[in-house]
Amino acid sequence: MTQEPLNFDLFEDTMPSSSPKKPPKKTGKAARQEQAAKPARAWAAAKISAMLDRLEKAYPEAHLELDFTNALELLIATIMAAQCTDKLVNEVTAKLFKKYRKPEDYARAPAAKLEQDIRPVTFYQNKARLIQKCCQQLVEKHGGEVPADLDALVSLSGVGRKTANVVLAHVFGQQTVAVDTHVKRLSTERLYFSSQSDPDKIEMDVRNVLPPARYTRGTVLLQWHGRYTCKARRPLCNKCVIVDLCPFEKKTI
Repeated sequence: MTQEPLNFDLFEDTMPSSSPKKPPKKTGKAARQEQAAKPARAWAAAKISAMLDRLEKAYPEAHLELDFTNALELLIATIMAAQCTDKLVNEVTAKLFKKYRKPEDYARAPAAKLEQDIRPVTFYQNKARLIQKCCQQLVEKHGGEVPADLDALVSLSGVGRKTANVVLAHVFGQQTVAVDTHVKRLSTERLYFSSQSDPDKIEMDVRNVLPPARYTRGTVLLQWHGRYTCKARRPLCNKCVIVDLCPFEKKTI
């Protein structure tokens, strides 16, 4: 990946002061909390745009990696994807979605049978229970349709803001921020968008940093960057297209 030279004049307000009287540099948790306390100042609009533009060039093929053809399929797949890889979920849903086509199919299925149908995924018993209850609620409260409303979605069993935001973005075309493990790690440990630990609070901080028109695409780009470059155990800083913008103090270069 070729990295374009950065015009630092765009980011004058975000660069360290040249004053010789500046206080000692803080490191570790204190530095992260101080950096994240004022994300709008640390990440000026021009800097955010530069970051997103570079990530777009680095990952032009970036997309949601769960397979689905409609709102119900994506809702079920996202519930199953909690603490599980998208690849494994796709392997399971390739058969599951041929067998279960409507909420009624999940709601009426014997619990033990549904458990076996999704057994390869993590916590399959609990997820089967949540999926079945969610689909019962869809039938009883929403006429068997997946609602295009955040409050209605999060009222369903097994559906938190992340799952709801994924569905709203990728089925209904709404601009949302879905905080998965990659977005959480980049936001709190690497890019310092947020000092929070709760995903819902992190979402609000990320919303304050990213431009609203780029919420969905920006989230997907962060997910791909976290999955393929800014990895949890050892980030590949030597291959990172935003390394000169990144405030992470433990770069691997």
